[in-house]
Amino acid sequence: MKLSDFDYHLPEASIAQYPLSERDSSRLLVLHRKTSTIEHRIFRDIADYLNTGDVLILNNAKVLPARLIGRKKTAAQRVLPENPGMQEGRIELLLLREVDNGLWQTLVKGNPKGAITFGNGLEGEIITKGEISMLRFHSNGDTMQLIRRYGLMPLPPYIKRQPDVSDRQRYQTVYAEKEGAIAAPTAGLHFTEAIIKELEAKGVIVKYLTLYVGLGTFRPIRVQCIEHHRMDAELFDIPEDTMLEINKAKKEGRRVIAVGTTSTRAIEGSEGRLSGSSGIFIYPGYRFRFIDALITNFHLPRSTPLMLVSALSDINTIKRTYMEAVKMGYRFFSYGDAMLII
Repeated sequence: MKLSDFDYHLPEASIAQYPLSERDSSRLLVLHRKTSTIEHRIFRDIADYLNTGDVLILNNAKVLPARLIGRKKTAAQRVLPENPGMQEGRIELLLLREVDNGLWQTLVKGNPKGAITFGNGLEGEIITKGEISMLRFHSNGDTMQLIRRYGLMPLPPYIKRQPDVSDRQRYQTVYAEKEGAIAAPTAGLHFTEAIIKELEAKGVIVKYLTLYVGLGTFRPIRVQCIEHHRMDAELFDIPEDTMLEINKAKKEGRRVIAVGTTSTRAIEGSEGRLSGSSGIFIYPGYRFRFIDALITNFHLPRSTPLMLVSALSDINTIKRTYMEAVKMGYRFFSYGDAMLII
């Protein structure tokens, strides 16, 4: 399939820049796969579509405030006249993964040479430079605590503002537990503790797993034939009781419903393992082994999450549904509204 098959027009105004004041007040578009019919609801109505015995899978990855702003240790903080928004020596980093004590894979914006200071006792040095660079931290104190305290939440670039204090809470799910993701499993942002309790009271079996959201989730596709794209591997951890419940449901003909494309990739890419890494790429033609339905957000054009939802439905139906969502004023992407594909 061609990359252009997954393109669609989205007005800039449809991209949500802030979350709604209440998580479960997001709109919910329900797509029925067999009939291609659409319903327009509110997310707090989600229990109407889940049945006793359904297994609901949530990704409990917790977002690290992985965006760091620093400067070359020797650079004066002079504003550059050719770019008033940038200070001389300014370095922006996105931490990806700690590979050894104090040694991190990172994406770098700027030209780091020599020591970098992030303030508050946190310093570092780029020891290898490339598409993914290696950063060695030197700090006066607990490095992770300093990162948690002074790092910024890594909001995606289509959110055209700086992260603020509220994002530390709203760019996490209410059940976030396992720290290390560099982006939120955004389908889960709509859930509240009350909704989870309501579902459990109805007899829905709520289970958790962890997929540490990394580059694989949002790296753009740069090939025209999508079959040639290779996903970056991401770490996952599936508790034994979660996998047992999934397998039991499949044997008994009960539905397994994933919350988000990250939960879907963890389950479908596990290959029977409870932990490890997976670079599974799900696109139209893929036959799902475990997932019967999906709660998700609206995804970027030409993105791998859009291809995944198109594999569960089909690309033409998804594009028609997205255009209906645009016409009806739905909010798109991370802080946007939700979609249920059943």
